[in-house]
Formats: sequence, structure tokens, C-alpha cells
Amino acid sequence: MSSTSILHRACLRLALLPLPPLRARATALRPPPPLRRHLHHLPRRSAMSSVASRLSHIAAATGAAGESSEPPAAGSSAAREDDGLSSGDMGYRLPPKEIQDIVDAPPLPALSFSPNKDKILFLKRRALPPLSDLAKPEEKLAGLRIDANSNTRSRMSFYTGIGIYNLLDDGTLGPEKEVHGYPVGARINFVTWSQDGRHISFTVRVDEEDNKSGKLRVWIADVESGEARPLFKSPEIYLNAIFDSFVWVNNSTLLVCTIPATRGAPPQKPSVPSGPKIQSNETKNVVQVRTFQDLLKDEYDAALFDYYATSQLVLASLDGTVKPIGPPAVYTSIDPSPDDKYLMVSTIHRPYSYIVPCGRFPKKVELWTVDGKFIRELCDLPLAEDIPITMSSVRKGKRSINWRADKPSTLYWVETQDGGDAKVEVSPRDIVYMENAEPINGESPQILHKLDLRYAGTSWCDESLALVYESWYKTRKTRTWVLSPDKKDVSPRILFDRSSEDVYSDPGSPMLRRTDMGTYVIAKINKQDGSTYVLLNGMGATPEGNVPFLDLFDINTGSKERIWESDKEKYYETVVALMSDKTDGELSLDRLKILTSKESKTENTQYYLQTWPEKKQVKITNFPHPYPQLASLYKEMIRYQRKDGVQLTANLYLPPGYDPSKDGPLPCLVWSYPGEFKSKDAAGQVRGSPNEFPGIGATSPLLWLARGFAILSGPTIPIIGEGDEEANDRYVEQLVASAEAAVEEVVKRGVAHPDKIAVGGHSYGAFMTANLLAHASHLFCCGIARSGAYNRTLTPFGFQNEDRTLWEATSTYVEMSPFMSANKIKKPILLIHGEQDNNSGTLTMQSDRFFNALKGHGALSRLVILPFESHGYSARESIMHVLWETDRWLQNYCVNAANKTDSDSVADSENKTLSASGGSAAREDLSPEESSYLPRSLLW
Repeated sequence: MSSTSILHRACLRLALLPLPPLRARATALRPPPPLRRHLHHLPRRSAMSSVASRLSHIAAATGAAGESSEPPAAGSSAAREDDGLSSGDMGYRLPPKEIQDIVDAPPLPALSFSPNKDKILFLKRRALPPLSDLAKPEEKLAGLRIDANSNTRSRMSFYTGIGIYNLLDDGTLGPEKEVHGYPVGARINFVTWSQDGRHISFTVRVDEEDNKSGKLRVWIADVESGEARPLFKSPEIYLNAIFDSFVWVNNSTLLVCTIPATRGAPPQKPSVPSGPKIQSNETKNVVQVRTFQDLLKDEYDAALFDYYATSQLVLASLDGTVKPIGPPAVYTSIDPSPDDKYLMVSTIHRPYSYIVPCGRFPKKVELWTVDGKFIRELCDLPLAEDIPITMSSVRKGKRSINWRADKPSTLYWVETQDGGDAKVEVSPRDIVYMENAEPINGESPQILHKLDLRYAGTSWCDESLALVYESWYKTRKTRTWVLSPDKKDVSPRILFDRSSEDVYSDPGSPMLRRTDMGTYVIAKINKQDGSTYVLLNGMGATPEGNVPFLDLFDINTGSKERIWESDKEKYYETVVALMSDKTDGELSLDRLKILTSKESKTENTQYYLQTWPEKKQVKITNFPHPYPQLASLYKEMIRYQRKDGVQLTANLYLPPGYDPSKDGPLPCLVWSYPGEFKSKDAAGQVRGSPNEFPGIGATSPLLWLARGFAILSGPTIPIIGEGDEEANDRYVEQLVASAEAAVEEVVKRGVAHPDKIAVGGHSYGAFMTANLLAHASHLFCCGIARSGAYNRTLTPFGFQNEDRTLWEATSTYVEMSPFMSANKIKKPILLIHGEQDNNSGTLTMQSDRFFNALKGHGALSRLVILPFESHGYSARESIMHVLWETDRWLQNYCVNAANKTDSDSVADSENKTLSASGGSAAREDLSPEESSYLPRSLLW
């Protein structure tokens, strides 16, 4: 996820992907990998499976909109721009104005299309939240962070307003109609369409005094008038949004997770513990877990978790009728059947665990009638502390239980045959089953398909067509099977069998259409020749870059016809959604309508409607350029080669107006993130497009174009392990070779000064940065490492994609750890970390200990810990300070590199030993984050 432009573009089109949620609901459901993607609240339910791995990397960047605070007043602690160097609390700083202006630019709205595709919501956002939002009290329980006052996940971003637009017959937008009636200053979340598109539901919360969060109330708005009102007449009914929140069960009724009316006050922490905290393994079980954070610590934590997570389900009609159903419980999902007759209800229950998060707690799935009457139990899974750390390992028992999207009330699920352990050799490895909600005459579940790899999802069409996916991480193999789910005389056959790494062979993903039940199924196309055609929407990776396409694909013969393709010369276009899906049955090719996006290196993303047969294109948005001061920047996708022959690529950005013949080489910032591969050929393939718009997030390295830097963004750093070789066994060697090739290329081009090249990265990119300064100090003048892990012995049961333990691969863990090479780091390094990082592996302690190791060897280093920030940074004060720290570091040790870090001064510093309590390196507050790569517009 090193390319900010890829993140920007992906988030822009997030919601109208061909895989919507199972039903219009206020939480996102995620299909199993590799098909996982963040799913937003589109019309209703989905086939729970379709393909398109192209956007799966953005799951964490697609939350609701954020807010912004006003810029600090001049003279305040947050407005200082002086070069503070002392240790301790020096106050927040602001970066130079040219960077501030880009970060503070108002964000574009998120978009949401109605089920009938005749209306669009513009969901209005503010830029960055104030630090006071993050400073609100939160409970850290079972892997969750909970705002106790609002009874929801903490740190929720929000929308500030909703505008409704009609999509006119000519493809243009009518005038805006504002949703009105809710309190001034309300924070809006969970915006969801009713199935008929006549209403939208959403939550409203208003902050109370003393900066306390208000509780969430469910509101309803009439789409024609824009008038909004509370769903519940009683002002004392509040939403519990710890897990699921609410879902439309029909056009006039919602099922809502509410805070139980009889809940009372939260449990009080005992002043004296009742006994010691004990964990035992006297049964000698093998339990290996990664370094999960925010876990339960004792019975008091468990009681708090029960208190906040327990909901009462309530059926609420638009006419004001309210009916509680079921007992209070920790409901994690509520999923109505396509015909609205049944509810599939999931809960978690005790015994809880102190070593794994709540996703592995005991889980029960039951089938109810839609009015809450119990029918039967589908499964009751035990506590899952012992899932092996090997990639492709899963939980034992039934998993991925869903409704068939093409049937009124048919369930399907998968069960592992290897005990969930990927190291066990068995055939088949997974079996997919299906059965009616209420089996007739005690009939047994039907076997849909047997798989030798790990099940990865299903796309449903009808009784004669479904696609089942399987994959295996170790080999990168992925297969797509064609099934006739209700025709036992038709044998399954393989449609595609390929490597998931081979992007050039990716055939694309089937596009989905909406059914009358509100579900989403594969769209069949009628070409009037008797064959079965589907639409495959692909990214079109080529050696020249991505050229997205739409193919008419014959399921029976495998032949295909390209009916649409992106412009290759200037623009980058993609198919975002199928718009002609209002009727059941096959779609006519001559009446096809699609939503596309279009952008270029200098033109930001806009959206278009395109109709067949004339392929007329109508522009429906006209978003302003988010940072016009950089509109004329130079972008080029460059290609070069590593010394072992592996082909590499990167995006080279140069400042507006730069003339190499007049201006000479520039200081350069290299920003990247390594990736693992099984083959050199796959590692060398080109990913991305040279014509993509350069999205600039709040902590993007591209901000330094405004400061006159050349930016090498996302240079590929493949770590390859072919055959039986593990990629990380030659991590340092391949890392350095990739960096050497990148630096050599920008120097050869004359755009980067060889003595003024800095390197940086976030998370695994920070780990990369520290390793490069330790093992390739000849390449870089300084480094910036944000929220990294530097000592792999602190993550002994695997990290990133490494699934061997410390004891199985001791030398690899040690050699990869820059902490172990702290004595070799002679170039300035800036460490930044959120004080409350909850990402697995990247504890804040990693940066603390690494800094102490660096200081103990006299390294020129600086550690900035950001109060209240997590793995990614979000508060405006934090982000501005991170940018100030980064700019200061680059000015001092990159722009002025020759004066600051000559070999004599470095050699002298080697002989200096600083005490643990002091030293020249300062400790301050600052932060950048992965979520700061959030785009300025979201489409969902």
C-alpha cells in the first residue's frame, strides 16, 4: 500500500463496487480473503462474494467521513513554527504554509447511489478532527476501543450534512435538496437506503458538555422532501453500535441494536482484587498467537465488555411501532433472508479469552423468524485460541455462513477438513454446503463443492450458474470454479486457474446486478445467440501500466469480446458500477449502462454515465481540483532493473515548473513499502497506471512537492522466495538491491542530488527505512520512520507475511531486525509513533526501545510520540506536527545534508556515549498515519 495515488483512486470508487453488502445495513460485511474488500451500505444484500481483489488493500481507509478543526490561532501552542529542539513537551507545531494549505483544503463529499440508481446522496465531510476528539475517554476491551459515553467504537469519523440529487434522464444532476430537521452540529453516521429508495436511515449524535460524546439515535429522512425525524418516539432509545447497528428488513421496518433500557450503571472496578491473574496451559496445548493488543485483562474487563456490547434487538416501523425481540445478548450480526421471512443472528458468549480478541470468542449462529421466534441453532463454535499462525489457516467448524443471493431463503457455508491447520495435507481441504432455512423431512445439507485449496467466496447468479473461488497463500494459486448449483447432472469445472501474483493474467471480476429481492447476483447478458455471457470488469495490467476493461465473456466457451476499454494515452478510466440493473433476468447489451470514472495526471477524478449501443458518455460530477497549486506537477511511471534482473517500477514526481537543465538535481524523498512474491516474473510486473491522478493524503510524501523535492513514490521493493525458499531469508539483500537500483535511476536521470536522498515509510515501510539506514547508509542522507516495529523478537509468532516462529527461523528474525543493527546506523533517523498504537506487532514500545538503542550508540536520532494517536494518525494537531517534524528533518538533514552529516561528524558521534536519561536527541509529540492517506472523496 505504498502508492498514495492508488489509495486515493481506490477509495474514490469504493462503494459502487460489484460486491455490495448482503442487505442495506449500517455495518459492512466482509467476504473471506482474497476477495475481501470493505463493503459500504449500498442498497440491500449481496451475493457475498464477488471478486475483484483490486481494491482489497483499502479495507482500513474507507470509514465514514472525518471532521476538521479550525486552524489554531496565531500564537497558540499549536501555531508555533520555530525549530524547537529540546526534549520534553514543546507544544504542537505547524508546517510551512504551502503544506498547510493542501492539508486544510476542504474535502470532497462521499457519494451514494439509490437502489434504483435514480438519486445520489452527497455526504458532506470536514477534513481532520481535533485532538480533543481523540482525547475522549475510551475503554480498550477484547481488541476493541469503545467510547463509553456514546456506546460505539471510539474515534468514529462522521458526516456533517446530506444532500440529495436526482439523476436526470440526460445523465445530469438536478438541484440539491438538503436533508433537514436534525440538530445543528449533529454528527451523522451509518447512512443507509431503504430497499425501495424512498427513505434513508442514519444516526445522529450531538456532543454534550465537557467534550463528552452524545449517544447515537436513529433518524429517518423522506427522500422526496428531505425532511428528517427520529425513528423512535421515545428520546430514551439509543443505538448500540459496538458491533452491528441496524438493518432494513423491509421498506417500512428496521431491526435495531439498542442499548437495553434496564442496563443500569457500568460495573465498578474493585478497589482490591479478588485474587491473582492466572493463565494456565497444564493441558499442554500448542497455542501460538500474534501480538494482539487491547485484550481483556481480568474479570472486571470481561464484565465491562458484556456491559457495553450487550444489545436488545428492536423491530421499529416507520409508523412508530416498536417491538423488542429476542433476549439481550452480545449480537455481532443480524442478517435478514432475501425473502424477509428469517433472521440469521450471530452472538458471542463466554468463556472469553485474555490472549485473543473478540473475533475468536465462542460464537453462536441461530435462525429466527423475522419477528424473533427461535427456529434452530446453526452452529455454536468454541473459543478459538489455537488457530495456527500458518497462512491460510482458519477456524474450525462452520464458517462464512450466508444466504444465497439468488434464492429466497437458502443458506450456504463452508467447513474445513484439515482442522483449520494449513500444514495438514488432506483432500478435500474445504467443503461448501447449502440447505434450506427450514429443511423438509429432516433432509441433510447438500454438498455444493469440494475444494483442495482454501475457500475464498462465492458469486451467485441463478440455478444454473455460480462461481466458487479458492486460493492458497504459500503457492499464490487461485482458482475459479463454474457450478450449476441446482443441477446435479452438471459437473463443476475450472474456469480460471492462475497465480494471484500474476496480474497480467487477471481476467477480471463478474459485474453484479440488483434483484427484486434487493440482493446482488452475477449479471447475465443477452446477446441472442443462445450462449451465456457475463461482464468481466478488469484492471487490465500490462507492461505499460493498467488499462481497465469490460469484457463480454462466454461462460461456456471462454471466448471474450472487449466492449469497453480505458483510454491509454492521457486518461485512466475504470468501470465503477453497473447502472442498468432495475429488472430481473438477463440484461440486453443494447441497453447497457455503466458508471465510469476518469482522471489523468493533472485532472482529478470525475464520474460519467456511459450507455450502449452508442456508448454516449455524460459527465455527472464536476469536482474542483483539490490542490490547484500542484495541478501542473510532473508525474512519470519509471522502469528500471535490479542487479539480479528483476524489473522494478516507481512513480517519479517533480515540482510544478521544474526545469532540470536550469534547476539541476533536487533533494529527493523516497517513500515505499516492501512486498513478498513467489516469482521474479510476477515481482517484475507493472502495477498501476502512469495516467492516474496523484492523490495527496494528509501525511503523503507528495506534500513535499510544494517544498521543491523530487518524490519517488512506491518504488517496488519485492522480497522474493521462489520454490521452497522463504522470501525473508534474503530480506536485507533484496531490500538493499532494490533501493540501490531506485537511487541509481533517479541520479542517472539528473533529477535527484546523490547526496540529498532521504528515505521514509510507515509501518512495514518504517521497518524498511530503519533497515536501509543500517545496511545501505551509502544511499541515503537521512530517514523518516513512522509507526514501525524494529525488533522482531518482540513478535515471536510471526509478523507481516512471515508465518514461521522465532524459534523456527531465529537467524531470519535477528537479521531482519534493525534493532539488532542499531550500532550500524550512522545517518539521521526520525522516529514517529502513536502513543496508543493498537496494530498487531507495532507497539509504541518498539520505537521507544529502538530510540534507546540508537541513543546508546550515539546515533543522530529523534523520537516523537503522539498523544492519543493510534497506528494511523488522525487529529489535525498531530498531523500538522508530524508534517512540521518531517519538514524540519528534511531541511536539516537532506536539503542541508552536506553540512549536517559529513563523515567526520558521524565518526565523532560514534565515540560518544550518552546516558539513558539525556542526550542531544529530542523527544516530542507528532504523528502521520496510514488512515491519513484517506482520499478527499469517497464513492460508495
